[in-house]
Amino acid sequence: MTRRYEVWFLRCGLADGRGAWWFRYLLMNLGRHGCSTKHAEMPIQVWATWFPRDSKPQTFIQGFPVGQLDLTGRFQLPFHCRVADNGIDENSCWGNLLVDGHTISWKLRNHSNFGITLSDKGWIGFTKSPHSDAFFSGEITLDGQSFSGDPLGFGVQGHNCGYRHRTFWRWMHAYFPHPDGTPSTLEAVIYDMPFGLLFRKAVLWHRRNTFILKNLREQEIIRVPDLLKWSFAASQRGLSIEASIEAAAPGIHRLPYVKTDCSGTFPVSNASLARATLRLGKNLEEALETPFGAVLEMGGD
Repeated sequence: MTRRYEVWFLRCGLADGRGAWWFRYLLMNLGRHGCSTKHAEMPIQVWATWFPRDSKPQTFIQGFPVGQLDLTGRFQLPFHCRVADNGIDENSCWGNLLVDGHTISWKLRNHSNFGITLSDKGWIGFTKSPHSDAFFSGEITLDGQSFSGDPLGFGVQGHNCGYRHRTFWRWMHAYFPHPDGTPSTLEAVIYDMPFGLLFRKAVLWHRRNTFILKNLREQEIIRVPDLLKWSFAASQRGLSIEASIEAAAPGIHRLPYVKTDCSGTFPVSNASLARATLRLGKNLEEALETPFGAVLEMGGD
């Protein structure tokens, strides 16, 4: 199509606490060969962002022409998306980028016990997390610095698409480990729809039970240079939750996304080492917390 994006992404918070990695495999406007020959405007892009614990994040983007894409056909399985030395499939991803003198490579495997479709709105697009409680193993290198392990880290692997990005969105995912090794996860999204409508939904996976909460009510939104915060509440059939996700500078990464009509860019803020707290239960009697196991993203104006 001449105007559409599709992206496969993953957030991997390192098990040793050193930081988090954010990888994106992006297709944009394949029918018109992207927007230009600039790396961030090409039809195929691979992104790697490193979020170190106490310093500023770094993003590396490399673009590729349409002719290098090897993508699974429609309705065909197993899935894969490959370009040059980079790719993602149903249970692994890999990459090898050379950007502005920096060398970034990775080879990861992931598995999970839970996946969810947050939204599916036809031509507007969808938001899915095939691996919502992702467990990553493998190795990542950045300019000779190596990150490896089994487990290497934890997080989410997602898949989004649309004919354009929404005018605004707020999205979060939190991974809460339990002492017995099993996790709980919370994922929530809100974005604008046509005719002034809003899509709101939160999904909690807790003690191997799924709770879909559609009546999400925002309580606090902060989006300033040195602080990013989103608090909300929701309930469903006797279960209530109150969640708060926040991150502070220097761990907030701001990067412009290119519009699919090629008319310019819009701002996106991402914090992949965010702190999350969650209270849940009939009377909010249970509390979960992770100091750096969440991601919070806010896009648009």
